[in-house]
Amino acid sequence: MISHAMFRSVFLRIRKAIGLGSLGATWLFAAPVCASLQAEKPRQIIVLDGMWQIEEGSMDAVPKEFAHKVVVPGLADLARPAFAEVGTTSTLRQAFWYRRTFKVKGEIPAVAILKIHKARYGTKVWLNSQFVGEHLPCFTPGYFDVKPYLKGGGAENELVIRVGAHRTSLPQDMPTGWDFEKYLYIPGIYDSVELILTGAPYIRNVQIAPDIETGTARVVAEIVGAGKTGETAVEAAVREARSGKRAGEVKSTAAIGPDGETKIDLMIPIQNCRLWSPEDPFLYELTLKTSDDAVRTRFGMRSFRFDPETRRAILNGKPYYLRGSNVTCYRFFEDAERGTLPWDKDWVERLHRKFKTMHWNSLRYCIGFPPEFWYDIADETGIMIQDEFPIWLLGKAPENPVAEKIIPEYIEWMRERWNHPCVVIWDAQNESHTEETGKAIRAVRSLDLSNRPWDNGWAAPQSPTDCVEAHPYLCSRMWQGKGVWKLKDMPSVSPVPRLQPAQKATSMPIIINEYAWLWLTRDGNPTCLTTNVYQTLLGPNSTVEQRRVLYARYLAAKTEFWRAHRECAGVLHFCGLGYSRPGEKPRPEGGATSDHWIDLRRLKFEPNFEKYVRDAFNPVGLMLDFWAEDVAPGAQQDVKVYVINDLYQDWSGDVKLGILRNDKRISVQSKPCTVAALGRQILTLKIAFPDSPGDYRMVAELRDPKGNTVRSLRDFKVAK
Repeated sequence: MISHAMFRSVFLRIRKAIGLGSLGATWLFAAPVCASLQAEKPRQIIVLDGMWQIEEGSMDAVPKEFAHKVVVPGLADLARPAFAEVGTTSTLRQAFWYRRTFKVKGEIPAVAILKIHKARYGTKVWLNSQFVGEHLPCFTPGYFDVKPYLKGGGAENELVIRVGAHRTSLPQDMPTGWDFEKYLYIPGIYDSVELILTGAPYIRNVQIAPDIETGTARVVAEIVGAGKTGETAVEAAVREARSGKRAGEVKSTAAIGPDGETKIDLMIPIQNCRLWSPEDPFLYELTLKTSDDAVRTRFGMRSFRFDPETRRAILNGKPYYLRGSNVTCYRFFEDAERGTLPWDKDWVERLHRKFKTMHWNSLRYCIGFPPEFWYDIADETGIMIQDEFPIWLLGKAPENPVAEKIIPEYIEWMRERWNHPCVVIWDAQNESHTEETGKAIRAVRSLDLSNRPWDNGWAAPQSPTDCVEAHPYLCSRMWQGKGVWKLKDMPSVSPVPRLQPAQKATSMPIIINEYAWLWLTRDGNPTCLTTNVYQTLLGPNSTVEQRRVLYARYLAAKTEFWRAHRECAGVLHFCGLGYSRPGEKPRPEGGATSDHWIDLRRLKFEPNFEKYVRDAFNPVGLMLDFWAEDVAPGAQQDVKVYVINDLYQDWSGDVKLGILRNDKRISVQSKPCTVAALGRQILTLKIAFPDSPGDYRMVAELRDPKGNTVRSLRDFKVAK
């Protein structure tokens, strides 16, 4: 394996090849990088989370007094007493300053590294009045060598961290998380802070690449001498994470040369290898030791890719359909009900388990990364993550990130997260027409030994084995004043969603991860993007219940449509968690999007959404291919029912098709059906419509393998 110096040389050649020039001064190689590793003795991690002091001020001078307190991890708007105008550009401050003290028992070992998992906007660190370093990125961890400044022996250490007060604190050529649907950019240390203490040589990074064909785990680890050279023993052991049962081990040695570091490359056979999947999220834990350091990290034995010929996702060697939703954590940060929920592990675990009750096996963490423990929970719960870096340059974005600044952040992102089995897609950006993210993808993708696919937003895909995203917002034309769109128009919609010009060069696997444009706030009112939609569909005097029913029924029908035609590798609705913003200063028009909660803390979905949309995502699902609003009395018509099976077992059962009036069934017929694993059947049934004018409902239904009734519904009128 190549050394750190060789890696830098290769990296510089890559940059030159794609036209980025030299690195110049950057944080990438300036600080130790320890990745997301847990400590085993003799390594010690001192968690510095909890209550800190905080004060506002200039960018240049540490405040003389700290009169406020705030919890870390969290955001600056949690400070008490509260600050005014947090999250907006304000003359009150340029920065927020965090301060706390701590003690370290005993002597300081050879390695002492401060890790700030995530903070924004731009992080600068002082320890015991000595400047330590700076880390500008807002979405990836900052590592700071504090060995020269740290006091041991129980002496008090003073840690001061400065963050910019707003995204405008950062240069325009860096990603800042701009989002034109966000109104607040709340700063703060929003993930954990840790002090890592260990001996030398120490383990800087571990990457585990599962090989499910051979049942082995490839372990590549970077070992840094930190002043020591020569040979060190290396021991690697794998256990089942839950039971602790030993599953494999390897012993080796590593030689640290004059450049002070080396890489080891080990192959560990896994006994009775059990694969990770959303249906069976089985985890292993690796412990890796040198003579003076030891770490552990979890992983799952799984593979994930896209097949460019079938345009399907392939999980563990088999086709797999993605069903899911989105989490926009950075929008949720400005929700009035947010509080400390994003850092409440019990709440976040219940959130992901609630998502799974909707038959969702995947999420896009959209336009930004939540706190790191969310990925641990997704690993444990069994939810695959499309992990989207927060770049969105739609319209006149006030930032213009360039590849030279994106590349180091992509590398920090990948190194932090590449052992999580839940992370199956690196998502470079959202809805942006830019060449810069493509340059960055080409520079970094080879670093991931698992070779995960990439999504490049609305820019050109970088490999035929990548995927593209589609956002078929059929109702958006009403927001734009371009006419009415109703379900009766669905027969004119192509089953292949429209792609952006840069995406059309090749036939690519498609993931639909946004598609409704029917958002309601949690109290049932339209958002600023959907007021015209509901006025057009329901008139100016619609009730909350009418809007909620229409939203749920339209969303269910669209979900059925995109799933049933089998043209896409995945269908992910938008969104499972976001903000809910009524009209208020400075944005009287209110928020743009929202989610479906009516009780956020207790995680209760709006009942119509849960009732209808859950059926639409059932692995054994169906679509009633009937879209007419009006039919003639006594008419007869052939009606198609699409039946799909996302499971690896055949499904057999009866499909019923009936007509109801006032919830009373007035006709019903049944037809047996067998759908092969991962297959689809299209049934045709002849319907005789009622003679009497009035409002009716057509219902297609089946029972899934667990005995649950799954329904597809359409309302219609028999004309007078």
